[in-house]
Amino acid sequence: VQLQASGGGMAQPGGSLRLSCQVSGRALSTLTDYALGWFRQATGKDREFVAVIRRSGYTPAYADSVKGRFTISRDNARNAVYLQMNNLKPDDTAVYFCAGGKGIILSSQRVPTQYDYWGQGTQVTVSS
Repeated sequence: VQLQASGGGMAQPGGSLRLSCQVSGRALSTLTDYALGWFRQATGKDREFVAVIRRSGYTPAYADSVKGRFTISRDNARNAVYLQMNNLKPDDTAVYFCAGGKGIILSSQRVPTQYDYWGQGTQVTVSS
């Protein structure tokens, strides 16, 4: 499984961006036992969980800091996972990574080390 993140850029506070994670190597529809997540890493800080999505029937999960502002979704037809980011804040500035992991239990899905596959990261900068 290969992942490629894109869609980062600059936005003003209150603005929006949509990140995309293109999945290749396998059809997204076949990754039924995978967790697909977004993480971010600001300069000088540890990588932190942002959001995760699983197959149909599971509710997506979000970090408290982004809940109500960010939405994670998946499009099996396009083999992609998205992160819609609204009402952006300067604290959202970071490099954003998409990640995939097989067989991750729910209690561990926010832990970066549980994920086996990572995209290259895309920079998001929120500044006025």
